Amino acid sequence: MRPGAIVSQYWPTVALFALLLGLWELAVTVFEIRAYLLPPPALVWDALWNADFSWGPHLWITSLEIAGAFFMAAIVGVMLGVAIAWSPLIANALMPFLVFVNTLPKVAVAPLLLIWIGYGILPTMVMGALIGFFPVVINTAVGLSQIETDMLDLGRVFSAPKWKIFLKIRIPNALPYILSSLKITATAAVVGAIVGEFVASQAGLGYVIANTQSSMNTAVAFASLIWISAVGLALYGLVVLVARLWAPWAEGVE
Repeated sequence: MRPGAIVSQYWPTVALFALLLGLWELAVTVFEIRAYLLPPPALVWDALWNADFSWGPHLWITSLEIAGAFFMAAIVGVMLGVAIAWSPLIANALMPFLVFVNTLPKVAVAPLLLIWIGYGILPTMVMGALIGFFPVVINTAVGLSQIETDMLDLGRVFSAPKWKIFLKIRIPNALPYILSSLKITATAAVVGAIVGEFVASQAGLGYVIANTQSSMNTAVAFASLIWISAVGLALYGLVVLVARLWAPWAEGVE
């Protein structure tokens, strides 16, 4: 994109953030809100770059957990979606179970994951994958199933086997749906990873937020939220970039 096009597309977003920051600063100043309730933007900015606070290890662990949760959800979700679209019998067996798993309260599942898997990064990744995999399953199955009959008839005319029709016709048709669902999963993986860190972790940005409750260091909690959002935006942007390079026609499906 040209610089002018980038400015034209994103200036409303920048203006909105600037307005919100101005209102935030104004509210803190006019109403004399104490810093432990709502810190001013300048205090959050100082906490964001405070050299005395080791953001690096926490940022690395949370980023690793979010990336692991995303890839787990993407791989498992696509595989399950392909299985559902491949066989009606598998679809009838899997779909009620997957709906049941998706409706489970994930915060209640987290302690069970700690018992089964133990402490560390892996249970947090699994938590994020549990929250983010369902849209991938549904969109993959829909993309593989909702295809023009003429395309399938063309494959049958040339006596193409079922696996080849899947590979050459159904999967390219499903790519826009899959990539669209991965954008949702990119944000869901962030939520899942932070929920996992809230339940039990020794490091990470969610762990930092949980620890600020006892010290009432709200500025650090806000700074952690900004870092979490930055990681989520980076992952979302990476998915968008891959979608534009790999399947540019996918942008029109959303």
